[in-house]
Amino acid sequence: MGKKIECYIDCVSPYSFHAFTYLQKNAAALESLNVEIEFIPVFLGGINVASGNKPPWTLPAKAAYSKYDGQRAQKYFGQSFEIPPWFPILSLLPQRSLTYIKKTYHKQKFEAAFKTCFETMWKGQLDISKPENLAQALGTVFDGKEVEDIIAAAGMPEVKAELAATTEKAVKELGAFGVPWFWVVNGEGKREPFFGSDRWHFMWEFLGLPFEDLKLKAKI
Repeated sequence: MGKKIECYIDCVSPYSFHAFTYLQKNAAALESLNVEIEFIPVFLGGINVASGNKPPWTLPAKAAYSKYDGQRAQKYFGQSFEIPPWFPILSLLPQRSLTYIKKTYHKQKFEAAFKTCFETMWKGQLDISKPENLAQALGTVFDGKEVEDIIAAAGMPEVKAELAATTEKAVKELGAFGVPWFWVVNGEGKREPFFGSDRWHFMWEFLGLPFEDLKLKAKI
């Protein structure tokens, strides 16, 4: 039976950015090990409300800790960016656009679109919940007419409903309470959830993949 990683992410989440980058970096290795990767847009705000979770910036203790954890994660994943002054955003427009792109274009275009949304928001420091900024991001992947069509499609009832249904499924069927959320199927057909951008060793073990775990080197 095929092995698969479903990765549920939202561009508003820096940890989703880390997970996306890490899986893309390791895509060739995972393909050689017969593991399929699928990136799935969801609405983090909807997940938080439906699951009862609270974003870190709304809780003083979590917000204080996030200042340390965020920098550590950036260093580990080879990123460098600041939290924009307008953060967080209502990510419905970009996530609906990505939902439409996923069902309309081939995988490479979809993943390139997700990548440019992440990079435009976090490294470009542009609020992609605004149509003009999202258009600038998508313009690096699609031509002008395609960008217009994509942003227009994000307002279609069927696209809105699809993102809402995917978000609801992530919470009610897969147990999601945040992102990145993973639903992983191993070679025996067993399915398990994983949360966060720092659980790869657990995931690789579950999938039965060869890997090297963290090792502490004693001083000689």
